[in-house]
Amino acid sequence: MQRRVSIRATLAAGLAGLLLASCADAPPPVIAPPPPAAPVVSLSPKMVELASAYRYYMVRTTGITPDFVDPAGVARSVQTGASYEPQQLVRGAIAYAAVVALQDKAFVAGVRQYAKDPVQRRTIAYEIMKDPAYAVGIQGSASAAGLVIAALGGDAQRLYDQGKSIKQAAYDIQKQPWSKTDVTSRPERLAGAKSVSASAMTGDVAETARLQQAAMGVASLGLTATAVPPPYTPTVIRGLAIAALAALGEANDANAEQLMALTHEPNIGMCMGSSKLNLYQCLAVARPNYEDVFCLGQHAMMDTGRCVIRAAGLPEPYEARYIPDAKTIAKGMPAKKPPAKKGKKKS
Repeated sequence: MQRRVSIRATLAAGLAGLLLASCADAPPPVIAPPPPAAPVVSLSPKMVELASAYRYYMVRTTGITPDFVDPAGVARSVQTGASYEPQQLVRGAIAYAAVVALQDKAFVAGVRQYAKDPVQRRTIAYEIMKDPAYAVGIQGSASAAGLVIAALGGDAQRLYDQGKSIKQAAYDIQKQPWSKTDVTSRPERLAGAKSVSASAMTGDVAETARLQQAAMGVASLGLTATAVPPPYTPTVIRGLAIAALAALGEANDANAEQLMALTHEPNIGMCMGSSKLNLYQCLAVARPNYEDVFCLGQHAMMDTGRCVIRAAGLPEPYEARYIPDAKTIAKGMPAKKPPAKKGKKKS
């Protein structure tokens, strides 16, 4: 009996040892790593700087007032109005459109649903870079487009309206003797306008920081608008595309070349270039100071504002042209001499 108990104890001890050995040799359970977090919403600093430069020009130029009192004030205002490089202003408008679109929470949320999966994120980013209009199909694009149209259109209309008041001042200030004197150093004045036009624009430091925060979704630009259904202009579409890439976390400096390509819009670029050429031609023939004021109001401000209004897809301002009627023309014509009376020939 004692022997059987001993055998059982030995067998039990052996089994326990085997179990312990098998447990010691078994590999630890494999725990799958958590999926990588989606990249944060961010926009390349280069894009933010472009947007800031655009805003700096629009704010400064819209701030020109028509209360001119001397030639020096006119000269400073002309330099301010001329201080944009056409292609950079177009790129800046598109970059600003992207910042504005990122203010729309519905659009950002619509894009972010594709940001969690790395493969899907890269696929969507590739499609947007290949065809910017792809972003229009993303949920929330209509409300984001409404914000962009309202923001660009509002800036442009203010510039246009202020330019109209400057243009009117060209007629009003002719009551002041100084306005009828010739502009001093006319060739240098034109050369200065061309020089400042060719220089790269820079933005205000505080505005750049504000736009950077807005692009990340941590600051509000205080914009409101109603949703606008498509179709959209290329400027609006490209702004949405860059914003979508930012919401995917794919609008960083590593993709700087592709982002810059999205800011190229030849139609509005041509409009801006024509406005600037018209300004040069106007300044080239302007002599008295009041004519410089006219060049500033019409070509630097109104024409440029009209280009951005067109870029936003809004109706362009209508300017009635004065066409004199027949009576007015008749009044301005010299009176006809009465026909000579026929007399008798002298014999």
